[in-house]
Amino acid sequence: MRLYIPVATGIEASVKRELSRLGYGEAPAIRGRIALEGGWEDVARLNLRLRAGERVLLGMGEFPAPTFDDLFAGVRALPWEEFLTPHARILIDGKSFQSRLMAIKAAGGVVKKAILTRLKEHGAPQFDEKGERAIVGVSIFGDVATVTLDTSGDGLHKRGYRVLTYDAPLRETTAAAIVEDSFYGRERVFCDPFCGSGTLAIEAALYARNIAPGAMRTFDFTAWKCAPPVLAREREAAKEEVFRGELAPIFAGDISPRAISVAKEHAMRAGVAGDIRFSLADAGDFTSVEKYGVLAANPPYGERLGEKRELSSLYKKFSRAFHALPAWSAYVITAYPEFERIFGRATRRRILYNANIRCGLYFYFGEKPKEGDKR
Repeated sequence: MRLYIPVATGIEASVKRELSRLGYGEAPAIRGRIALEGGWEDVARLNLRLRAGERVLLGMGEFPAPTFDDLFAGVRALPWEEFLTPHARILIDGKSFQSRLMAIKAAGGVVKKAILTRLKEHGAPQFDEKGERAIVGVSIFGDVATVTLDTSGDGLHKRGYRVLTYDAPLRETTAAAIVEDSFYGRERVFCDPFCGSGTLAIEAALYARNIAPGAMRTFDFTAWKCAPPVLAREREAAKEEVFRGELAPIFAGDISPRAISVAKEHAMRAGVAGDIRFSLADAGDFTSVEKYGVLAANPPYGERLGEKRELSSLYKKFSRAFHALPAWSAYVITAYPEFERIFGRATRRRILYNANIRCGLYFYFGEKPKEGDKR
């Protein structure tokens, strides 16, 4: 089967490294999706274990679709009866780029009609749409349509642990990509001094423990008529691979008592409360006796603090705290335009999006550990 992993802007390299570690080798990225071949076991495995990928899509087919008639015929030719029952709740997710079929809402109607026509032709009775959810994706690029079924259902960023609301949360998959991009490992100290709802520290702990990020949730594909019962076996395999030894400390701080309360609740739900040391603290006062460490942060960048002067002062204080630890590395995501002027020129930078806000991810590499040093 052809599988597609949609990835957010700036996160492609992180997902490719994940896939390589999971044994999938080099997989090409095409228009925001990474494509690979796999079976139902891979569908279950990827849904459970992918940290930074957004979804796992099953490729149903690809064909020329310069007209609505061509789109209808192409979708109708696909074997929907092997996947869906007459009770399926069919939802359409459509996109069109450089195509003659720019009326994507109309295209979605054509796709759904073609699916129902195919099911009726293969003996389906009346449709009630009260059963399993089936999110059908149709992406039309240059008059070529790619049709998919979403095996995940809810996006993979929905791990299940973040149940309380807090201002400007960082998406779990983005946080996981930042952790994966960093020098962090279970033997190295980690700190998020602007922890908010706790996402960065929790994703670091899940990464260090090798806890499957999808372990707490369900996936749409398990309700499809063709899917074998592979998820339970993959869940058990993932449990066996959890690291149960000692981790270097993971710190999470914030000046807001409510943030600390929310973050603690989320860490408890994620099963990593015992791995994170929470504290009510000012990021500018952060210090550590550890020579080497990783600092990752999503500090305020404008809308949450009213005055520009106040924001500048916060970043200056944060900069002094970080640069007092020359062997630490920092990974900061922010949309604050003056960030590098205050914090210093980054070793490397990348464009990411947080809540549809264009941000920079700034890398600051500390001194390399010397041979024999504790890391």
